[in-house]
Amino acid sequence: MTRSGTIRAGMGGWTFEPWEKSFYPEKLPKAQQLHYASRQVPTIEVNGTYYSSFKEPTFVKWAKEAPDGFVFSLKGNRFVTNRRVLAEAGESVMRFLQSGVSALCEKLGPILWQFAPTKKFDHADFEAFLRLLPEKQDGVRLRHAVEVRNDSFIVPEFPALARKYGVAIVYADHATYPAIADITSDFVYARLQTGKDENPDCYEPQRLDEWAQRAKIWAEGGEPDDLPKADPGTSAPREPRDVFVYFITEGKVRAPFGAMALMKRLNG
Repeated sequence: MTRSGTIRAGMGGWTFEPWEKSFYPEKLPKAQQLHYASRQVPTIEVNGTYYSSFKEPTFVKWAKEAPDGFVFSLKGNRFVTNRRVLAEAGESVMRFLQSGVSALCEKLGPILWQFAPTKKFDHADFEAFLRLLPEKQDGVRLRHAVEVRNDSFIVPEFPALARKYGVAIVYADHATYPAIADITSDFVYARLQTGKDENPDCYEPQRLDEWAQRAKIWAEGGEPDDLPKADPGTSAPREPRDVFVYFITEGKVRAPFGAMALMKRLNG
């Protein structure tokens, strides 16, 4: 039997007004939305941590409301990534990680560090940033992922750098952002951003079938042969990997249904 990592699919956040009509049961109080959402999908990417600072009691509350096995991915604060010199982000990185994220304990998923489309690849400065990312916080293991959105990162030096520090490169299915499928860590992180609200499940059935197949390949340690890489000449070690897939941005009204439809295909 082929060993496989755990595949989790979810959406961005749980508070979105249109979901009160399309996703949540009628008259469900806002205070119960996380409780409900975390029982429909096995993971959620938290976008609010990018814009605002949260304190430990909030993370404790989230952890209590979500069921066993559920995982939150947290978007790193913008004060870390929206700067000209990334090497100077150390204090902001620590402020974010020391805000209480470790209170999620085993429900803490990857930390997503997202960069502006204007941020270009600078080998020395990006390496200085990766050096700032610790492996643990308060004894809780940290997994880091970077989403770069400038084509200057499509060079072999970028995945080599990410691999050196064990940081995952986010695969972005997006209209304009670079698609980089190089595996550089012990987990895979994909953000599916070309859905449509008119599709009941965010993506068309055939495309959901394709993403389910890719997720299985990733989880078993392989690499899908239909996705572009920055360094096609280098392959990742074949070992089981956890996989995180998020339906984000376009088609947001139907994003939870995309995640549920993908999980249904995977659980077959």
